[in-house]
Amino acid sequence: MPCRYVIDREHSLVISTAWDRITFAEVDAHQDRLASDPSFNPDFMQLVDATQVTHLDISIDEAKAIFGRKTFSTASRCAFLGKGLIILGMGRLIEAQAALSAGRETVRVFSNREKALKWLGMENIS
Repeated sequence: MPCRYVIDREHSLVISTAWDRITFAEVDAHQDRLASDPSFNPDFMQLVDATQVTHLDISIDEAKAIFGRKTFSTASRCAFLGKGLIILGMGRLIEAQAALSAGRETVRVFSNREKALKWLGMENIS
């Protein structure tokens, strides 16, 4: 499966990384694993690193379904890190959906890791 996560409890941060071709089923399974992980806290911040994704096999409706799940709390922030028009465009869709939805974490899209970490308040993490 071309996605994984690491929970950094010390910094209250979840780093989700995806690479290669990503499907709806893989993202859905990733969210299931994360939500059921005993180390997970919905108040943690999240960095989604999609810089190595080469293809998204996810429709707009599937993306909305993925984001329709409330895995993180309103206290959380999610920095979506990507490159390329399609990946950044999907990130913008997620960002817009979050802004329009009540009870959601705040999402921002970045193409620079340092800026993403700074926005999350994690400047000291590499």
